[in-house]
Amino acid sequence: MTSPAPIGVFDSGFGGLSVLRAIRSRLPSEDLIYCADHAWMPWGERDPDVVRARCRHIAGGLIDAGVRALVIACNTATAAAADDLRAAFDLPVIGMEPAVKPAATATRSGIVGILGTGGTLASSRFSALLERYGSGLEVITRPAPELVTAVERDNSETRRELVVAAVEPLLARGADVIVLGCTHFPFLRAEIEAVAGRDVTIIDTGTAVARELERRVQTAGSSAPHDRKGHERFWTTGDVEALTPTLQRLWGSGRVEAMPAALPGLAE
Repeated sequence: MTSPAPIGVFDSGFGGLSVLRAIRSRLPSEDLIYCADHAWMPWGERDPDVVRARCRHIAGGLIDAGVRALVIACNTATAAAADDLRAAFDLPVIGMEPAVKPAATATRSGIVGILGTGGTLASSRFSALLERYGSGLEVITRPAPELVTAVERDNSETRRELVVAAVEPLLARGADVIVLGCTHFPFLRAEIEAVAGRDVTIIDTGTAVARELERRVQTAGSSAPHDRKGHERFWTTGDVEALTPTLQRLWGSGRVEAMPAALPGLAE
């Protein structure tokens, strides 16, 4: 039996690997192409029009490579580009957003802290989330682009210091739930939990995205055969040799390939 086409997953950097890991756990038979736009990373502090253009380029390239579904493994990119990609391409596009609804259910104090990027927290999509699910809550937001850099560059010596600076203001205001509103932040979950303490619930959305992708694949009747092992490919717009060690640190294995520049969807 011929295996279905792969699934495309993308982010500005390697943060979306946290989502890819959740997808691999739920869909072990699927082939996955992960695409990182390191040449334009980070997206979180860029103009939404720039993010939208980059997402269109990368999505087009993945579609030219034959993917049958797209996962936007980035909160900022979902806010900027999900609607645009769904209008432009005739295939499932699964996005993600900060877990305000689960946080509203989990909080006991009524005070929720959200770590994100400037692009996510300033977006109309995030404002709509707060309006829909944040009634009666005190929501404290904290842009933390420095944590993105800490993950990508493995700033081990300063990671805890950066996490403390990001998390402690939320705790000081009484937050008993902290939402990880950027896909890079789950790679710092151990440090965040250590600073926050046992009484604070940490929430991210990678598992929910993987669950939605699984549902869409099953609904379409296009699941890969269960008796096969899925494979991953990793693309970047950045320096392949420099980024392969980072991939191996975060994913545990694999090599980075240069994104095929010949694909029409990646034309500048």
